[in-house]
Amino acid sequence: MPPSTGLRARLRAELTAEIKAEARRQLAAEGAAGLSLRAVTRELGMSSSAIYRYFPSRDDLLTALIVDAYDAVGAAAEEADADCRRDDWTGRWLAAGQAVRRWARDNPHEYALVYGSPVPGYRAPDATVGPASRVTLVLARLVAEAHQAGALREPAAADGLPPVDVDTSDAVATLIRLAFPGVDDGVAVRAVAAWTQLFGMISFELFGHFHRVVDEVDPVFDRTLLEMGRLVGFPAPDRVGHGGSLGSDDDGGAHDDGDERFYLV
Repeated sequence: MPPSTGLRARLRAELTAEIKAEARRQLAAEGAAGLSLRAVTRELGMSSSAIYRYFPSRDDLLTALIVDAYDAVGAAAEEADADCRRDDWTGRWLAAGQAVRRWARDNPHEYALVYGSPVPGYRAPDATVGPASRVTLVLARLVAEAHQAGALREPAAADGLPPVDVDTSDAVATLIRLAFPGVDDGVAVRAVAAWTQLFGMISFELFGHFHRVVDEVDPVFDRTLLEMGRLVGFPAPDRVGHGGSLGSDDDGGAHDDGDERFYLV
């Protein structure tokens, strides 16, 4: 690559990063619906036409932010899973779930962008599908591997339930083929329940629905992860609290969850 071409590529990458950083600041202040290319250019001191060479429309910029957010939370779950022993099924589930929550707490506005209310007038393109799948595939891979190893157990909660009916079986057939190869319908449904429960807990916490209802979210969240892991069929954990308490920072300081905490709603 000629030096001039390499320099242009670096400058373009740097300015693209600056545009996205400013857009994230706007996201925090105005919400996704208030994101404006003109406001971004004004804050960066760019001409109003210059930004279109980088992002032809607001939706293109929004898509870039969405892809970055999905990739970031997916990477957090993947790294947490990779740090666990491969046959520590429940430990892997706990570590991944805790990593997703930790990322969400550190990046609440990006979490709201991808897991909150749809942005009016925006339709996500196919380019978001792969990044959006990363975090889900962590659980899917875990369930499939535990099944192949014969480690999944039928939970006591399933006792007395009728077999999965034909309509349900048909509805989850594609899901099983793509994400949970070889597992039975009941396992697939329970895995979906566990995964959506994880995000439901995080959303309730970030959007303020636990405020003055659940004072200490950390132990409730960790216990819910254990219960959902048991629902899927993972065996008893090697140790409870895998990955450490999420109620503390790395230096041991507690998060400030007082009345003045800022909520997204």
